[in-house]
Amino acid sequence: MKTNPTHRVVITGMGAITPLGNSVPAFWEALVAGESGVRLATRYDITDFPYVIAAEVRGFDPRDYMEAKAARRMARFAQFAVAAAGEALRDSALDLERVDRSRVAVDIGTSLGGTANVEEQIQAFVAKGRRRVDAFYLPTFIYNMAACQVAITYGIHGPTSAPVLACATGTYAIGEAARAVHCGDAVVALCGGTDAGVTALNAMAFGVIGAIAPPGDDPARAVRPFDAQRQGTAGGEACGVLVLEQLEHALARGARIYAELAGFGATEDAFHLTAPAPGGEYAALAISRAIEDAELRPEDVDHISAHGTGTPLNDAAETQAIKRVLGDHAYRVSVSGIKAMLGHTAGAAGALAVIGCVKSIETGLVPPTINYATPDPACDLDYVPNSARRQDVRVALANAFGFGGQNAVVLTRRYEE
Repeated sequence: MKTNPTHRVVITGMGAITPLGNSVPAFWEALVAGESGVRLATRYDITDFPYVIAAEVRGFDPRDYMEAKAARRMARFAQFAVAAAGEALRDSALDLERVDRSRVAVDIGTSLGGTANVEEQIQAFVAKGRRRVDAFYLPTFIYNMAACQVAITYGIHGPTSAPVLACATGTYAIGEAARAVHCGDAVVALCGGTDAGVTALNAMAFGVIGAIAPPGDDPARAVRPFDAQRQGTAGGEACGVLVLEQLEHALARGARIYAELAGFGATEDAFHLTAPAPGGEYAALAISRAIEDAELRPEDVDHISAHGTGTPLNDAAETQAIKRVLGDHAYRVSVSGIKAMLGHTAGAAGALAVIGCVKSIETGLVPPTINYATPDPACDLDYVPNSARRQDVRVALANAFGFGGQNAVVLTRRYEE
């Protein structure tokens, strides 16, 4: 293999479809306002159903982003990706007609893929037989189709991949894309994560392992990361996509640079299918590797967008992981648990966390952890309770820790020449 020179990697565009709004500006405005996207589910029948809350994308019409014929041949998770990628490209002001498209990468992962389509097709097959199976069933639901549909829609011919790492999917996809840009395999990358798995079967699957919070009197208050009374999360759907570029390419075209993607770390707990390793040892190692990759020190970190699922084990383990790496400095870092507002958007969660970090660097605001009322001795950091805060953020971490023990962390920092 040839030895490539390395390149600094910068973020020049962002796009999002979320339960808080279907653009990055709408998402960010609602996030810092502390609005919740968790409500009673509408995408499946909750009558006599035990798990009734979800964070759904509202007001999304795929025909606003693509031709109706193309939309019919995509699952919802792929529609989200095409829409968010389009926003990210427009935001970057990148003219694909002036770029070698074989040097543009697409790295968009998903955790659940087209599971809604799978459920529909199984029901049709069982009820009405083989003649009711859709000819587009297979190329609609498989996991690589979000990345492929983005490439097809925008005529991109570079390396395309779709990592699957459960809750760490989007974060890993961004880190993988950054490495491709850094080493010269790509000049530009569209990367992130997407999922649209709000279905009755998925809700039941997460519920039977104790991951879904009870609705209480107000579903918007059900998810409460790092709070002593936390009882779980809510299933969500979303997509986040970023445009990464080699610094010299961005400068040559006069691009606006949001931030530098400076570090990435990934590890594996090798402990349990759904529970984090006690003590957060390998989650901590992923954090440490991201900081080392950026050639920074733990005390340089200003802000963390936490994995923060709102489950008892995960939040305590993440707190331990942060303290293992940052030591006493951990108590001086703001830690935001945005899943309180977004629910758990699975493969999209990490991408939205990275976008949140970039917006914090840009705006000097860190989002709150809403629904925080009762401190937990096992979770004793500064979780930005209930209200956004003004803060000068130069370095931010986005944590993602997935089922199966897969850990991924991305470090962004303010761009400086």
